[in-house]
Amino acid sequence: MFNVAVAQSGGPTAAINASLSGVFSGAELCPEVGEIYGSFNGIEGILKDELIDLRKVLITEHDKELLMKTPSTILGSCRYKLKSPDEDIESYEKICETFKRHNIKMFFYIGGNDSMDTVMKLDAYFKSAGIDIKVVGVPKTIDNDVTETDHTPGFGSAAKYVATSLQEIIRDSRVYSIPSVTIVEIMGREAGWLAASSCVLRANGEPAPHMIYLPESDFTVDKFLTDVKEAQKRYKAVIVAVSEGIKCDDEKYKNGGFSSELTDAFGHKYLSGIGKFLEHITAAEIGCKVRSIELNVMQRCGSHIASLTDITEAERIGREAVSAAVSGKSGVMMIFKRISNDPYRVDIQTAEIAKIANQEKKFPKEWINEHGNNVTVDALNYFLPLIQGEPVIEYRNGIPVHFKLNQ
Repeated sequence: MFNVAVAQSGGPTAAINASLSGVFSGAELCPEVGEIYGSFNGIEGILKDELIDLRKVLITEHDKELLMKTPSTILGSCRYKLKSPDEDIESYEKICETFKRHNIKMFFYIGGNDSMDTVMKLDAYFKSAGIDIKVVGVPKTIDNDVTETDHTPGFGSAAKYVATSLQEIIRDSRVYSIPSVTIVEIMGREAGWLAASSCVLRANGEPAPHMIYLPESDFTVDKFLTDVKEAQKRYKAVIVAVSEGIKCDDEKYKNGGFSSELTDAFGHKYLSGIGKFLEHITAAEIGCKVRSIELNVMQRCGSHIASLTDITEAERIGREAVSAAVSGKSGVMMIFKRISNDPYRVDIQTAEIAKIANQEKKFPKEWINEHGNNVTVDALNYFLPLIQGEPVIEYRNGIPVHFKLNQ
């Protein structure tokens, strides 16, 4: 008999708790597993021995169902970069002490590509030290930029939220007779998957957003203004979707103030403001009514408009992570392999963590149109299956009910 631990890391999503529920349910089915511990605030909870017995809080099937539909990370998160053993052996010793104290033989880390760096380092250390602890990564991120996997849990729900919000913005923008431009800023630091996913509105006959700009496309302000003017010849209300991380290398605009010099523990710059930056330029150069909208953190945790496909896949991949560890696998991340679009089918497999940690999967350039201001039908066919279905949401006093820990 041994125990297991699970932690959540990185930015929140609408599906990361579904993966936690999956790990818990998968561990419950293993007769060899005793306690199932949750670590508060990612790997920091392991370092500080701040664990919770999940069997004492996830008591009924209703608890697990409610957890699946609750956004964000109920265990809390972190952006803690674990150093190498040569730089900080004390942290590894603390981690080993926590695992030994609680007889933990399997550790599941739910996170993005930076979190997989922790999985890689822990697995390498345990193997080099002859310690039999299995470490398995479970993917998540709304950015969809984790390599090796077809897509990441959390992305489908974020894409559905973005598309739904854009559709409502489109309805709002068309009520007036005067020409207008609305610029919607969408998350995506280096990869434009989420902004690109707004193309799904075409499946319902919606031509907007009329332009989509991604970090992977060549962007200039002058070309942007030309695109807007061309769109205005056809559309009274022009809608633009733009990734927060698009590059503006124009000499006269490069100091636009939308890139911060502040970085997180993994060296990623904090970004915001490209929408407002383009709003001011458009108003000055074109002179029509212009508004910018930054969806900001709302797109991460919009569980009221979550994708059922996303939630069920997130739970399933969590369960499969336990099966992988039980079968002896370690130093791997669970991945989706797409078999077909129509009908939509995926298989869950494992990939070596060294191919994933600290890597980024960019939006395919071949899915960007020749003008660099929109995406192709291949992108639409890729995105559509990921946003299908709606979970049944429990309400109380007219508001969705969330699972919460009494901390």
